[in-house]
Amino acid sequence: MATSAVRRRRPAFAAGLATMVMALGFAAIPAEAAPPAPKVDYVALGDSYAAGTGAGGAERPGGIACWQSQRGYVDVVGKTSRVDLAPNAACHGAVLSAQSPAYDPVISTPTVEEQLDRLVFTGKISDATELVSITAGANDLGFAYVLGQCSVSPEACNVAIASATSEAALAELTSALVQTYADIHAAAPHAKIVVLGYPLLFAPDSPVAPLPPASQLAINQATLGLNELIENAVALANYYYSANAVFVDVTPRFLGHAVNSADPWLVFDPNNPTADYNFHPNRTGHTLGYAAALVAAM
Repeated sequence: MATSAVRRRRPAFAAGLATMVMALGFAAIPAEAAPPAPKVDYVALGDSYAAGTGAGGAERPGGIACWQSQRGYVDVVGKTSRVDLAPNAACHGAVLSAQSPAYDPVISTPTVEEQLDRLVFTGKISDATELVSITAGANDLGFAYVLGQCSVSPEACNVAIASATSEAALAELTSALVQTYADIHAAAPHAKIVVLGYPLLFAPDSPVAPLPPASQLAINQATLGLNELIENAVALANYYYSANAVFVDVTPRFLGHAVNSADPWLVFDPNNPTADYNFHPNRTGHTLGYAAALVAAM
């Protein structure tokens, strides 16, 4: 992205960041105001969105199984006066469990199940935990592969999406998500579980076309379907396990900020189209999109 474009967006980003700072509790308060409320004990798990991919740094360094950026929405919220954040357990590329059809035993990225087990083992999640956030599920449907196929042709895109969203695949993912939320609730029975969905990646009507418009529309529709599935899984976990989970739809916050919009909150580097950070929130997206949504849910 050109330097001049970055400069043009700085005032808007600064204004948005100021609004975010106010929302997150950094505004000045009178000396006679009541003391601040106790911080909420907060734990985070999930995939690359929860790991902060796109917020800064380059691709995942070689040999590191669990890669994170320290500028993602989890860390943005963690630096406020509202929460006391345990180390973010989320990992770039994570699937829900080793039973996921998309699990790669060669890379061995810690799954969400393994992330949770590690938090339990180290005592970072417990009866005292009051807030857990998670973004996960897209990797289990092989969304990275789907995006790659959609860059080939609309026909290849439709085939890949149909395979990823088959009835069997969606049923398996629903079951895995319900079990994940139930396991989190068992580890942190007094916590509110905030489950964040995924933004729509594309503006198909934009003159900027990283993919054919038909493929952009198909991916957006698949994302809406995935969000609906996640929301349903949350409802099932609450019904069967009293999981105290809530689904947060981030698509309204990203409206007008698709990867090919005039003011993108999502990353796409045309000079490096296979980069790990592509199609993830940039710093603005993590701050004004995801962090703001999480704070509102709190």
